Amino acid sequence: MACSTQINSCSYKAAVPMSDKKLEPIDLSHHYSKTTKNRIRSNIKDFYKYFSIPGIGNLAGGLPNNNNFPFDTLEAAAALPARFVPTPNQPVDPPRDQPAATSLPESAPASRVLVPKSSESEDILRKIDLKSALQYGTAQGYPPLYSYLRQFTRENMHPNVPYGGGPDIILTCGSTDGFAKSLEALSNTWSEGDPIHMREGMLVEEFAYMNAIQAARPRGLNIVPVAVDEEGMCPEGPHGLLDVLENWDTGKGKRPHLMYTVTIGQNPTSSTLGVCRRKAIYALCVKYDVIIIEDDPYWYLQYPSVNASSLQNRFHPTSNNARPGDPYHYPYYSPTGLSMPYRHNPTALLESSGYEFLDSLVPSYLSVDYEGRVVRLDTFSKTVAPGCRLGWITTQPALCERLLRITETSTQQPSGFVQSIIAELIMGPQNKNGKGGSKDEKGWQTDGWVRWLEGLRGNYERRMNTMCFILEEGKEIVKAGRRKSLSAERGEDEWSVIEKTQLYDFAWPRGGMFIWLHLRFETHPLYKKVEQHERLAKALFIHLTTPQYRVLASPGTIFAATDEIKEEKGWQYFRLCFAAVDEDLLAGLSRKLVAGIHSFWGFKNVDDVEELVLRDVDPSAGDLTDMTGIAC
Repeated sequence: MACSTQINSCSYKAAVPMSDKKLEPIDLSHHYSKTTKNRIRSNIKDFYKYFSIPGIGNLAGGLPNNNNFPFDTLEAAAALPARFVPTPNQPVDPPRDQPAATSLPESAPASRVLVPKSSESEDILRKIDLKSALQYGTAQGYPPLYSYLRQFTRENMHPNVPYGGGPDIILTCGSTDGFAKSLEALSNTWSEGDPIHMREGMLVEEFAYMNAIQAARPRGLNIVPVAVDEEGMCPEGPHGLLDVLENWDTGKGKRPHLMYTVTIGQNPTSSTLGVCRRKAIYALCVKYDVIIIEDDPYWYLQYPSVNASSLQNRFHPTSNNARPGDPYHYPYYSPTGLSMPYRHNPTALLESSGYEFLDSLVPSYLSVDYEGRVVRLDTFSKTVAPGCRLGWITTQPALCERLLRITETSTQQPSGFVQSIIAELIMGPQNKNGKGGSKDEKGWQTDGWVRWLEGLRGNYERRMNTMCFILEEGKEIVKAGRRKSLSAERGEDEWSVIEKTQLYDFAWPRGGMFIWLHLRFETHPLYKKVEQHERLAKALFIHLTTPQYRVLASPGTIFAATDEIKEEKGWQYFRLCFAAVDEDLLAGLSRKLVAGIHSFWGFKNVDDVEELVLRDVDPSAGDLTDMTGIAC
C-alpha cells in the first residue's frame, strides 16, 4: 500500500481567515438529518434544573426515593497511577531486542475507591455520591464527571482548537454509542426505491473498523472507500480522497458529506496519520463540505520508539514525517508547545497541555479544525476497561446541542455506577465519607490520570516491540547452497549462494494495538497452481489453528470496506493484536505464528491446501479447544 504522492511537507492550505480573533464555527445545520432538525428540548429534562434549588421541596419529579436504593456504598480496589513503567517520549537509542517486563507482581500496591451513599457537598459539580449518581440525571452526563472531562478535553487534550469559544462535550455509552448518535444526527436514511439523488454517503479507509460500516450500511448510506498506506488515509493518488471527491459519480447518489476515520493505530492497518496529512485531508473536507468523525480510542497509545526500531532493522524510518530521535517531527508542532505560531494566526502562540507526554502525541483533527467540522469520539474502553461503556463526544457547541437532544430520548446518560466510580477514582472524594484512587485517598487527579496513561502506553509499546522483533526475524526463509561457477570446467571453485524468500511484510505500528501483516502469497510454491489465490489465505488461517500452532489471526477480508476490496486484496492480509493475550504468552505465540507460516510455505501439494480449505474450523466440534488468539 502506498499513496502515489507523499505528503512530506504541510503544503496544503485551505482558505484560512487571518485574524487576531478566533472565528466562530460554521453552521452545519444543512447536514442535520430531518429528524435531528425537528428535535426540541426535553420538557422533563429541562425541568431538572429546578431540582437543584437549595432546600426545595420536590413534589414535582417522578423520581424514586434514593433511600430505597439497595446500595449503601460502591467500593473497589484500584491501581495506583504508577503501576506500569512508562517509555520515553523522545527515545534516542533503539529499544533492546528483549524488552523489559511490562507488568508488576500480583502484590502491586493498590488503593481503595469508595463512593458513599451521600455527600455533604452542595456543589453539583463536586458532589459524588450514590444518592445523585443512581438517580435520573441530565443527558450531558453525571455533572462532576462531565465538568472534569470537559475541562481536561479543552485544556489538556486539545488546548489549541482554532475556533472561537472552543468545543463542548457530551458523555456517551462508549464510542459505538457516540458514533450511532453522530450518524443519526448527520445522515438521513435511504431505502431501495427512494430517489437515488437523495442517497447520502460516508467516506472510510479501504480497510476499516467494521462495526462502524455495519452501523451505517443499514441506513442506506453509500460506503465509499479511500486508499490508505502505512501513514494512513491518502489525500492524493488513485482512489485517494481528492480522486474520490473530485470524480464523484452522482449516479450513485450525493457526494459523501461524512467521513469516518481512525487516525492513530488505525484498526486494522495500524497506520498513524501525521499532521501534514491531516491538514491536506482537512483542506479537501473544507472544499467539498465533509464532516470528519474522528474515532480515536488509541490516541494515548503512540509509540516513539518505532522509527528507531525500524531504522535498526530496515535502515529506514516507518514514517516519512519523522526522523531519528524526533519521532513526531512536524513542521508546526512543537513537543513543548510554547513558541510555535497558531494555526490560523501566525502571531498567536500554541498553548501547552501542561504535560510533556500529551504534548508529544500527534494532535487530533481538532487542532486544525478552524471551521468546526470535526466530531471526535473518545472512550474509556482502552484506558480503563471496555465494560465501562463510557466515553464522550467533542465537537462544536451547536452540534453538541443536537446530540444532547438525541440523548435525552434514547440512552439518557451512561451508567451512574460507572460514572461515579470513575469520577471518584480520578477527581477524589469531596467529603470525609469517600475515598479516591491514590495513597492519600484524595484521587488520582489530572497528574495521576496522565501518569496512568503514560504507563499504559509503555506497557503496550513494549508488547508491540516484542511481537515486531520476532516477526522481523522470521519474515524470510533463507536457504544456503553452492552452485558451480560458469568456469567450473577450468577447475575453479563453486559459488556459495544464499536465496531469500519473503513470506510476509508489515509496518512497525506507530500506535494502537495491531500489526497489519501482508502475506506475500505470490512467493508460495503453489501460488501458480491454486486458481483461486484466496484459498491459500483460507488454508493458512486454518493451518495456524491446528494443534501444532493453535494461534488465531483476523483475516483481512473481514475489514474490507467493500466486496470489491475484499476480493481484490483483502485476503492478502491478517490483523494481529499484541494487546489482548497475557504477557508471558505473547513471545511464544508470536513464534508459533511465524513457525506456522514457515511450515505452510513448505506445502508442495495442492491437495494439502484443498484439504485444509474443506476442513474449515468448527468451534462446536472442539476445534478451538485451548485456542489462544492474537486476533482480537
